[in-house]
Amino acid sequence: MATATILKPRPFLKWAGGKSQLLSQMAPYLPRQCRCYAEPFCGSAALYWYLFGQAQQGQFQFQQAWLSDRNPELINCYQIVRDRVEDLIQQLTEYRQQHSEAFYYHIRSWDQRQLDPLTRAARLIYLNKTCFNGLYRVNRAGQFNVPMGRYRNPQIFDPEALRQASIALQDVILSVADFQEVLTWATAGDFIYFDPPYYPLSKTASFTSYTDQPFGEAEQIALANVVAELAQRGCYVMLSNAWVEPMLQLYRSWRCIELKASRVINSNRHKRGKVSELLVVTYRC
Repeated sequence: MATATILKPRPFLKWAGGKSQLLSQMAPYLPRQCRCYAEPFCGSAALYWYLFGQAQQGQFQFQQAWLSDRNPELINCYQIVRDRVEDLIQQLTEYRQQHSEAFYYHIRSWDQRQLDPLTRAARLIYLNKTCFNGLYRVNRAGQFNVPMGRYRNPQIFDPEALRQASIALQDVILSVADFQEVLTWATAGDFIYFDPPYYPLSKTASFTSYTDQPFGEAEQIALANVVAELAQRGCYVMLSNAWVEPMLQLYRSWRCIELKASRVINSNRHKRGKVSELLVVTYRC
């Protein structure tokens, strides 16, 4: 009798603040089941891939998943991985064969608004895997503006990782949406994980340019209000942010857990190292 293959999807994009390295620390605080899992700042979706793998092994149960972000390029990429993964692999293979400094800046110069969805997705993955430190940053016009990284032989993509991600995304709702949209449908028993742009550690440490829309103190307060509303409805709510006094005060009504993370997206290698991160949990675990 054939043994069913256990899928273990993983992030195929580099993303500032990605949670892959923190999953072992977050795991003890995760619920064991929910009706719908939602990630309104999905980024690299590390927690979704982890929970999907746990569900494959019977260690987590959910009926529906909803991944959203304000970044339309990111959501388009996930849609293409879900719906046209083989076409995407073919186009990325062509990009890998042509990779050079000139080709990088040629691809970067394209206006993504003029591209078809497949080319937009391939462009995002290519730039993400060949740019400096895997940084995603746009200017006020919404154009990607990160210089090329110094990699001898960048892999750019893993076909099998993309295929596994495609399978894991088949029944997922993907949406370009603000984090507050979750209030239109979330109900008791849903699990919502928020991983927003972090509150800056200093006046010069802010990095929120994932889209051309700012995420400042007003948005942080609005998010805390959304967390409060969802918790009152009976949702399981988990949130990550910087371990700084303003955030500790903002979420003081709930359990605040200190995690330790290694951060490498910094132009100064001497400033890359262990930092404390805040994990907020609104439910008993």
